Amino acid sequence: MPGGSESRSREAGGTALFALGFRPFYLLAGLLAALSIGLWTAQLSGWLGTAYLAGPMWHAHEMLFGYAFAVIVGFLFTAGRNWTGLPTPAGARLGGIVALWLAARVLVLTPYALPAAAADIAFALAAAWGIAVPLVKSGNRRNYFFIALLLALGAANLGFHLAMAGRVDLPVRRGLVVGLDLVLFAMAVMGGRVIPMFTQNAIPAARPRRLPWVERIALGSVLALVAADTLGFEQGLPAAVLAGVAALAHGTRLALWQPWLTRRRPIVWILHASYAWIVVHLALRALAALSLVAPGIASHALAVGAIGGLTLGMMTRTARGHTGRPLQTGAIETLCYALVMCAAVARVAVPLIVPAATLAATLAAGALWSLAFALFTATYWPILSRPRLDGKPG
Repeated sequence: MPGGSESRSREAGGTALFALGFRPFYLLAGLLAALSIGLWTAQLSGWLGTAYLAGPMWHAHEMLFGYAFAVIVGFLFTAGRNWTGLPTPAGARLGGIVALWLAARVLVLTPYALPAAAADIAFALAAAWGIAVPLVKSGNRRNYFFIALLLALGAANLGFHLAMAGRVDLPVRRGLVVGLDLVLFAMAVMGGRVIPMFTQNAIPAARPRRLPWVERIALGSVLALVAADTLGFEQGLPAAVLAGVAALAHGTRLALWQPWLTRRRPIVWILHASYAWIVVHLALRALAALSLVAPGIASHALAVGAIGGLTLGMMTRTARGHTGRPLQTGAIETLCYALVMCAAVARVAVPLIVPAATLAATLAAGALWSLAFALFTATYWPILSRPRLDGKPG
């Protein structure tokens, strides 16, 4: 009844921001992505001195364990409710988990290293608990690995904090590399589940396929990379061969999904274009293992092109779907997608082709990225902070 929908909307009006996990985490992730990269770019250009982050390791940390982790948690808290039919954290419980994330983001800017680490790890544990309860209660074993994923990200984050504080004798970079691998695995799993389905639903002529042997090699090779990087085996011919096999497997996987048919549907092509950056990342990793390109180039292909594009594409899609809006994008969303893809090209391709232009390309990429996420945050603030259009809960 229309009256019932209006009543539900009024009841939810004051608490819509914490009605479901995607709402606060997508907004805060978008805000962090815009501000953090904007400030980091200003710092690199010399405009801020060293007034923001203490160095590139902290920049990488915040984009991985701040931005990407927030999007993953927001997605899992939302998808977990659909997978299990049981509630995930909402209201005050969700607000408490968000507060831990916010505390960590503030504390990493201060000299208080141990409280920053404590807040970060508490956030990871709370997020794992938040998704574990409904999954275990419902017996949804297919998705149990997401519990392990969140705990593993927390462990990688702890390793980073302890290494930065000099409390453990480990390379600081290892926590970041393993964390990126874990996010790559999450994207590979979820991409394999949803990209073919979204493609077929949006484009009647599409017939995306999944071949079991390709799936096994694609996912297995990424798990092997996680293990190799955890043990510190990033360089040499075996590492190059492993990354090369992974690149071929993921390239084959993407081709089977028929990405060329998606060019008229931005909400779908962004997922395919972003997944293509996974292939680029893995190919560059193979070259980096042979010392033919800088490892940072490969890392940014994953961080900017794949993580940036896939998270933006999934945030816009799930935000629209879970607020009762049509799964269609407008000019703003399409512009955001294009800006992130251009940022990836600037950050990865330009330094490879014209090494002398690396700083200028990095600054341009930062500006493009910040603009994309500023537009996303401004556009989706009213969508994510207000009740669903159809009056349903969530």
